[in-house]
Amino acid sequence: MVSPSPSTTSRAATLAIIVAALGYFVDIYDLILFGMVRAASLKGIGVCDGLGEAACKVALTDEGAYLLNMQMGGMLLGGILWGVIGDKKGRLSVLFGSITLYSLANIANGMVGDVDAMSNVNTYAVCRLIAGIGLAGELGAGITLVSELMGRHERGVGTTIVAALGVSGGIAAGIVGGAFGHVVDWTTAYYIGGALGLALLVLRIGVVESGMFAATLKNDSVSRGNFFKLFTNKARVVRYLGIIFVGIPVWYVIGILFTFSPEIGAALGLSPPPNAARSLLFVYAGCSLGGVASGMLSQKLKSRKRTIGIFLGILTLALVAYFTLGGVSQNGFYALALFGGFATGYWAVFVSTAAELFGTNLRATAATTVPNFVRGSLVPVLLAFTALKDSIGVIEAALVVGVGCMIIAVIGLFLIHETFGIDLDFHEDDDDEPPIPKATTV
Repeated sequence: MVSPSPSTTSRAATLAIIVAALGYFVDIYDLILFGMVRAASLKGIGVCDGLGEAACKVALTDEGAYLLNMQMGGMLLGGILWGVIGDKKGRLSVLFGSITLYSLANIANGMVGDVDAMSNVNTYAVCRLIAGIGLAGELGAGITLVSELMGRHERGVGTTIVAALGVSGGIAAGIVGGAFGHVVDWTTAYYIGGALGLALLVLRIGVVESGMFAATLKNDSVSRGNFFKLFTNKARVVRYLGIIFVGIPVWYVIGILFTFSPEIGAALGLSPPPNAARSLLFVYAGCSLGGVASGMLSQKLKSRKRTIGIFLGILTLALVAYFTLGGVSQNGFYALALFGGFATGYWAVFVSTAAELFGTNLRATAATTVPNFVRGSLVPVLLAFTALKDSIGVIEAALVVGVGCMIIAVIGLFLIHETFGIDLDFHEDDDDEPPIPKATTV
């Protein structure tokens, strides 16, 4: 068998990076879009018809929470589903299957009518559930494919491009959602997301499957895509939980500090309170910049762990600034959103590490479920915040929950090993612990 030339491999990796990055861009756009158009879309389907102002606010909150839970539930289910498919059927099947599913779900979401409010809430919920399932697969499959197509010392650059460009989809969602005043009609906003996703499928031509997966596919003695195998021995569980713990502060910052920026900003003394769409736009702008910075730093230091540790230190400074200076001015608050987003930019290194920690036969399963379980961690984090805010106050509740998230992340960092420069061509077998390849020493 003739091995592909370096130029052929380079072209394949480049196209995989482009498709994965643009797919993740649309993924983040849709993930954030619901929060931006939640109120307008629910009013559009008649949820507030016949209700007074106070009752309308309650209905928007209750139905919005229901729809968000459906979306997040879909992502948790989809994370497992697509991860298993990625290790059993291939990375490409997930990459394009997930893009197709969430694109069609977005288009269907824009078609939800306004005749019967309660009936359409249920239809809306089904669309968010299906979209959530679709959204769960793209990032993990893309990162896995890019990691396996690139050389051990360069793959961090590829995965950084995917993550950094992808999170900029939050900027697009913020603009569409009214960060600077102009709001696109909610149905049009969903159609845009669906059209962007379907347009990506054209780029499928030329994208090749991972050679590592193809080799594993021929080995009948290797068990592939067994989600429960992640929990069959202590060492593997420690690796898996450790990397999940590391990512939790990212969604605390996004889902608590800046999604609830109007409430927390008002409690900090800002009047009028910050605009949530604008806050999230600056967060994602910062995250995109931080993604590039963290990825390049990990290449410079030749260490994923040290880079994550440095960015957790930066995030600690950002949280101190948020709670001490966040009430000074609105512009200052948005600057802190940019800074906080930059500090969470270690997400780029985090997703790379999630793929590198596990063998080829479980890599897609781990790389797909880990970021979705981190996203899902927002549910208990939000429950803790909600439970505390009525008794100790909004600011204090956010602070206590934030400290807890940071402690968990530091513990997680100590539980994982260095992955920079390791050879990814290894399998997870039934032994207590597979022979993890050693990272390249400096």
